[in-house]
Amino acid sequence: MDAPEDGQTYRIANLILDESTVVRRSPDVEHERKVAIFDLLEENHFVPQGSPGGPYVLHLAIEENRLVFDIRLEGDVAHGKVMLSLSPFRRIIKDYFMICESYYDAIKTAAPAQIEAIDMGRRGLHNEGSQLLKDRLEGKIDMDFDTARRLFTLICVLHIKG
Repeated sequence: MDAPEDGQTYRIANLILDESTVVRRSPDVEHERKVAIFDLLEENHFVPQGSPGGPYVLHLAIEENRLVFDIRLEGDVAHGKVMLSLSPFRRIIKDYFMICESYYDAIKTAAPAQIEAIDMGRRGLHNEGSQLLKDRLEGKIDMDFDTARRLFTLICVLHIKG
């Protein structure tokens, strides 16, 4: 499906995170959440299979071990839901949290070379999670890699329970 010239039809115009299960987040995590949402809304490519177009309002939630993409049109008109099992993401998210913790600790005291090495590992896991998201959504929602990266960040944020 080709996007129209203006690029505005197949895009997320607003994103709402279901944060009902989220407790307090660290300032670092809160910053990552804000940046991911800002960057996502600035530029994204999001095409639900068979959709005549948006722009879309995406409600992102975790319900009963499933990732829920509740896609709506502006004006809160239901457009469709895509649900994915979270099981394939568990290991990557767990490893990503561990390496992020190491990264945030390292930037306080470690040598630049050590920080860079940890950051490379962090980006590698983030890319792996983003590609897994793209693969799991294949045939349901088409998106570019940058959109998948930002959504993977937000999926990780939804996993933080305190």
